[in-house]
Amino acid sequence: MNSRGVEYEVERVRLGRHVSRNAVRQLLTDHAEYGGWELTRLRRYRDGTRDVWIRRKIIRVVATV
Repeated sequence: MNSRGVEYEVERVRLGRHVSRNAVRQLLTDHAEYGGWELTRLRRYRDGTRDVWIRRKIIRVVATV
């Protein structure tokens, strides 16, 4: 994903309907705190399942010789 010159790594996470709202919150908090991810989109379906899209910046290191 590329937005305004910044590149992102995007991951989609599918969560079943048995996962509580509190567990989803904790999962996303852990991803953000320890992995540098940010929430892009969360979609909840009628059957209770959730699709979560998270992203983080790709940092490129330019090697100088």
